[in-house]
Amino acid sequence: MLIIGIAGGTGSGKTTVVHQIMNELPSTEVGVISQDSYYKETNNLTYEERTKINFDHPRAIDFDLLISHLKDLKAGQVIDQPIYSFITHNRTEDTISTHPRKVMIVEGILIFTNPEIRDLFDIKVYVHADSDERLIRRLKRDIAERGRDMEEVITRYQTTLKPMHDQFIEPTKAFADIIIPNDKYNTVAIDVVRAVINQRIEK
Repeated sequence: MLIIGIAGGTGSGKTTVVHQIMNELPSTEVGVISQDSYYKETNNLTYEERTKINFDHPRAIDFDLLISHLKDLKAGQVIDQPIYSFITHNRTEDTISTHPRKVMIVEGILIFTNPEIRDLFDIKVYVHADSDERLIRRLKRDIAERGRDMEEVITRYQTTLKPMHDQFIEPTKAFADIIIPNDKYNTVAIDVVRAVINQRIEK
């Protein structure tokens, strides 16, 4: 199994890159796991307490479970991937049954901050985007999909997202094998990653 890690700041366009890489690849051979599914369970906290969690800090991620699941998939086992709700700031009771594939893509802002999970990635891709562009994308997404208002998103960006990006996410660019500047459609970088995947699938 080929495991590809795709990291980058919030709103950098990681999901778009994932879709571009998967385009023209057989869906039966490629699976995707989102770091967002692995935010820690917060059943012991009230809703108000959960809203104060710093979701852009590595300690918010259940890396132990994510690492365990990746190892299980690599060993040919089916996993029950958690489902996380950004409305309630907690995991739901549902899971997704995820089967092993020849290629698994793991995407998330913090996946390169953990040395053990970094070692599981055969290819590490970092998607880079200008900070202004990332803020605009974050605004659009959080207002449209997560029920936030503009002031809430901007305040969170200034107090949490940007400091955490500078401290934890941007430095992990140094671990990347490929850096994709996502201010435009970078066909060369996407084609390189896709070619490596195709080579592995054909083996």
